Amino acid sequence: MTSERWPTELRLAKDKRSLRIVFDDGAAFDLPAEYLRVTSPSAEVQGHSPAERKTVPGKREVQIIGVEPVGNYAVKLVFDDMHDTGIYGWDYLYRLGAERGEKWQAYLDELAAKGLSRVRAR
Repeated sequence: MTSERWPTELRLAKDKRSLRIVFDDGAAFDLPAEYLRVTSPSAEVQGHSPAERKTVPGKREVQIIGVEPVGNYAVKLVFDDMHDTGIYGWDYLYRLGAERGEKWQAYLDELAAKGLSRVRAR
């Protein structure tokens, strides 16, 4: 797998609630853990087709507890809810950063339409 973009910095925030990624073209993104969790590229979230994609509620307080390299093309993020099956390629992370506003609003709209919340049910 090759990527058009290459990260020059990848840093987990001390509070484990965001991941900073800087690319060789100068683009820099601070991606919240919640956003990364609900947009996980895993089959568990994305399904095997667009019709199978899931809206993941209750992740407002999620933290990233691990960042593991996958070859030289991606990272696997481990979240404190034990989700660890998404492989985040460099291009995917770049798109998540560049399209964050639209993707986040679409997620919020999906939650509202389905009567779901960002807050975990107790």
